[in-house]
Amino acid sequence: MKVIAALILGISAIISASFISGGLTDLRTGDRYVTVKGVAEREVTADLALWPIRFVGTGDTLSEAQEKANSSRNAIMAFLKLQAISHDAVELQRLDVTDTRANPYQDDNSKQKFIISQSLMVRSDDIEKIRQAAQAVGELVDSGVVLSSDYGPGGPTYLFNGLNEIKPEMIAEATASARESASQFAKDANTGLGDLRRANQGVFQILARDQAPGISEQQQPAKTVRVVSTFQYYLR
Repeated sequence: MKVIAALILGISAIISASFISGGLTDLRTGDRYVTVKGVAEREVTADLALWPIRFVGTGDTLSEAQEKANSSRNAIMAFLKLQAISHDAVELQRLDVTDTRANPYQDDNSKQKFIISQSLMVRSDDIEKIRQAAQAVGELVDSGVVLSSDYGPGGPTYLFNGLNEIKPEMIAEATASARESASQFAKDANTGLGDLRRANQGVFQILARDQAPGISEQQQPAKTVRVVSTFQYYLR
């Protein structure tokens, strides 16, 4: 029995040593990898423009305020027509009527006044047409239209909705860039590049093409799409 027990212990020790040795081998192999990043960029143009135009009409009576608001709305529609923007691209989205005497914080001796605020939303995929119209918006002010900036960004918002169409090509570019970097690293280290260990696609970013303080991406029709992917490759 003692011989059998000793034999079992010996075999167990050999098996344990084999497992430990194998584990250490895997650990050493697993430590031999390189982490690289692949970058892909694409310059794109917005494919949708949203332009909220908010204007105000005031008067001592409700009818007077309505008359001024209607006059301003007609002037805006005429301006957009001159800019070759279709009537179908314009939608009335918001209308607010304020009676200043209804304000509990208003001075009781103050004169009653009505304020009508309206918002028109221009929606178009003709980016250049909207951009040119927005640059000429001063003509509306010259004609007596009172514009308000308390709603929306105060100008057109330019959006790019074609990201899914360019994603596959950009991911391929980022992958190729990362593998090239990893291959160069392996060459410089006098070793070979092994299989892929881990991959992270990264987040796609839509950035303003022209980076400047105070200018957001949505204010610029020209944009840069960027993705930074992370890869790990084993080294032989």
